[in-house]
Order: sequence, then C-alpha cells, then structure tokens
Amino acid sequence: MAERSTAAVDVADTSGEQPLTAKADQSTADGVAKNPERDTDGSEGQGNDAEGSLKQASPPELHSGHKLARRYRLEECVTRLDGFSSWRAVDEKLRRAVGVHVLPADHARARSVLAAARSSALLGDPRFVQVLDAVEENDLVYVVHEWLPDATELTTLLTAGPLEPHDAYQMVSQVASAMAAAHREGLAHLRLNPNAVLRASTGQWRIRGLAVNAALRGISSDTPQRTDTEAIGALLYAALTQRWPYEDDAYGLSGLPKDVGLVAPDQVRAGVHRGLSELAMRALANDGATASRHEAPCTTPEELVKAIGEMPRIRPPEPAFTAPPEYQRTTYQQGTYGRPAPHTGAAQPIAAPPPPLQSRTGKALKWAVSALLIAALGLGSWQLADALMDQGGKSNDTNKSQTTDDGDKSAPVTAGHPVPIKGARDFDPFSEDHSEKPADVGKVFDNDPSTYWQTDFYLSPEFGNLKPGVGVILDLGKVQQVGKVTVTFLGETSVELRSAGSDAGSEPMSFDAYSKVADGSGTTVVLKPGKTLSTRYLLVWLTKLPPDGGGHWRGRVADVKVTS
Repeated sequence: MAERSTAAVDVADTSGEQPLTAKADQSTADGVAKNPERDTDGSEGQGNDAEGSLKQASPPELHSGHKLARRYRLEECVTRLDGFSSWRAVDEKLRRAVGVHVLPADHARARSVLAAARSSALLGDPRFVQVLDAVEENDLVYVVHEWLPDATELTTLLTAGPLEPHDAYQMVSQVASAMAAAHREGLAHLRLNPNAVLRASTGQWRIRGLAVNAALRGISSDTPQRTDTEAIGALLYAALTQRWPYEDDAYGLSGLPKDVGLVAPDQVRAGVHRGLSELAMRALANDGATASRHEAPCTTPEELVKAIGEMPRIRPPEPAFTAPPEYQRTTYQQGTYGRPAPHTGAAQPIAAPPPPLQSRTGKALKWAVSALLIAALGLGSWQLADALMDQGGKSNDTNKSQTTDDGDKSAPVTAGHPVPIKGARDFDPFSEDHSEKPADVGKVFDNDPSTYWQTDFYLSPEFGNLKPGVGVILDLGKVQQVGKVTVTFLGETSVELRSAGSDAGSEPMSFDAYSKVADGSGTTVVLKPGKTLSTRYLLVWLTKLPPDGGGHWRGRVADVKVTS
C-alpha cells in the first residue's frame, strides 16, 4: 500500500486537545502512545506537548502548489495540527516524492526540531527513513524526508490479522538492531509505534521519525533507552496478538480488558510462539515487575538484540506446493489402441502376431548393410591408429622435460588454466541502497592476500537476521569455462558460489538471476561446480560471517582465484 494511504489526512481541531503540561503526559512521555486520540503517521498524531506553557504559533498559510526553496512543491497536506503541518511533496530537482514537515520559525519547538532532524540525518542508517534536508528560510522551518510509496505501515498490516511468527521475528530483530545503533549515537525515537514502522516491498523493515517525531510533539524522557525498548515490546505484542498491550484502544487495535493487567501474548491468543511471547514481556515489563516465569527484563535495545540472538532462529514457513494430479492409467491393451477397452468381466482371446516374412530381397539387404558397417569400422580404426601415432611422435618431442622422479617419461599434465577476473562489484540486493563497501571490492582480485574487501559489521553471524547474505560479483570479461573458484577469507566464513546463465548479455542485478553451483566454509574454500559451467558472471555469496574481535561479525575476502 502506498504511504499516502497509510498516512491518512487528519486535519485535527487542536481545541479538543488535553491541557498542556510542563512535560508530555505520562501516557506518551515514554514514546508509546498508550491512550492516543488519533495518530496519523507516527509523527503527527494528537497528544500532549512538553512546552505547552510557551506560545503556540499559528500554522503557516501554505497551499498545494507552494514551493519551498524553489525546489519542493507541496502536493497534499496529510496533517495540520498543533502549529505545524506535514505534506506530501515533490522534489522538482531530483524528480522524486518527498515528505515535508513545516512550522513557523518562531514556533516554540522550531529549534529542537531542526536539531533533531540534523542529528538524525548524520546517522545515515538505511534502516531509518532518511532526513534529506532541514532548513530555516523565510520565517519557516521545514524538514524534508524520504517518501516511501511502496512501504506499508505495521498498522495497516495488522488490520488483516497478526503477523506470522517469522515475520514478527524479522520485525522485532530489525527494529531492535536499528534502535540499538541509534542509541549508540545518542539518538532516541520516543514515539515508536505501529505508524512509525514500515515494511518495504523488499521485506526490509524501516523506521521513520527518529528523534524528529518526538521533537515535533515536544516529547522527552528521562530514560530514553527503556522507553524505546518498551515501545519495541509493544510492537511485538501487537504483531503477535493483534491487540494493544494497554487498556485503551490505539492504532486500530483493541486494548486489553480493564483491571486485568499485562497478560502474556500466548495467554491472549492461541498458537502464539512461546519464545516471542517471552521476548515481548521482557521488553514491556522492563521495570523489574516481571512475572516469575519471565527471564530478566530487557531495559535497552542492545539487551533486546542480545536476547533475540540467544533465541533459536525462526525459519520461514515452507512454501506450499500443490500436489500434481494423480497419474491416470489408460485401459488400452496391446493391439486395441483407438478402440474401446474390452469388458473386464469377459475373457478375451489375444491373437498371436503372425511370424515375420522372410524374403531373398530382405536377406540381401541385411548382408549389404552389414558389409558397409564392417568397412566403415575398419576405415575408422585405421585413421584413429594413424592419428595416435602422429600424436605420440609429437609428444616425445614436446614433453621431454616432463619426467617423473625416476626419470621415466610421463603423460602430459592437464591442470586447469587461470581465468583472469576483469572486474568486480559489491552485491547487496536485500538492503535499501544495494551497496556494501564498494570502494575496496577490487582488492578481492589484486593478487595481494594482505589486502581485503570487507562487509559492514553485523550483530550476529547471520547478518543480524537482516538479510540472507552479501557478496561480490566477478566479471570474467566473456563467457568462460569455470572448473573451480578458490576464495581466501580472514576468519572462517560460509560461502556459496553462484553463477549467471551463459546467455546473460549484461551483469544481472537481481539475486534470483544467479544459480547456486557450489558451497563450502573455512578460511580457504575451493568451490567446484558439480557439472561443466560456462559463464561470464560469478557471484561469491557470503552466508555466515566470522567474529571481528570487537563484539560484531564481519566478512573479509582477501583473494579470489578462478581456474578453468
């Protein structure tokens, strides 16, 4: 579903808001709107402000077609409330859709919004919806961010029902890893809710509004890490049960029954994955008030990432295949093709075939064919013997230096020849920018094992459960016969050798265009295809990474050799 449809227009009447206090109401100060009135896109919902005692500026008088910085043309207002407005716009310079938050320069929170946007832009993590611009101009402050037309909010996904265990596992893994990285840089979200979490068409989960959503609403927290961790727990709870883990309804989800307290997901809905249910409770009840059956609470995203890593990995469901129709046996019998089968109850005599006719002409033809075959075999044998004698003479002349240890002559050596690598490119089709350390990729075939190309670092050997792998595409210059590929790693690494088809006219850009032909693991891995392989493009695909000594996992490819 397009982002437009998930970020529905909400022109709110701010006169109906609750009184403003010196700090955000406790229901939203922790970043999880436990009792929101309506939230549109994770940043522009109704709620309470931290700076209510300050002057509230009037929303700027903007309209569709208005241009900011002679570049951003406003198309449609998706939210107008509390002194700021949010728009779907078009970047006419780059010809792409963007989102824009606009507020007056004298707005009480204008300075904090600018600071939050610029800090978020510096993070540059593709797991977050990126801030593209943050400007103060002509008495306006505006923040420009990515617009993802092919992404779907978690809110929308949950209207169809709870997520499958593997999808919920991927969501919580990716969101927790992303927030752990943000907190390492001193950034918090504080409004992490189902409207702020999006699933792209590639299956990757992304977070929008890092720091900016809270700044627009004036929300702060004395314990930002605990706040975001509890919010992730609420997201997982909702994904498993299609219920909001508080008494009040929110984000299109029903709340829990009143006066019951926080009930574990596997007690709310049958069939919930037990490990994920425990994980949600450890993140939600992170103030130490956990039930006896729960393990230690997770109070930071980093602790949550560690807890996820200790869980058995949840595999995706097996694809369902439709069984082929049962083979229909025919009832035709020998000699009756084209006629109805005889009745099964009656015995039917089967006539014996007549004996073959023999004639003098047939015998003569048989003997003539036999004579021709004998003559052909004799001629072929004579030519083969002559060729072998010529080759033997040449071999004696050209292979005199090839001897065994005792001086006897040996047969010619048939070892494979090196196949030169003409170019290489990093390949990361499951990330948003499709890039993985491109600057050093040439080091995989520079004949210098002391140099290497390395991946980004990840929080587990399986790429932090963010993707199935990354790799390097090798260009052999033309279609070549490949006998084996030898890959040298720093650290024990699992790898697959994949190949594009021999008819590929240009370098394939999708993962499905490369077929697996071999795999292995170790520090020096020899990958031999099981059958004759002819191709121009090879993919060295890393599937499991070694530790890098710093608490993370990272792949390093020092050398690749291809032989025919």
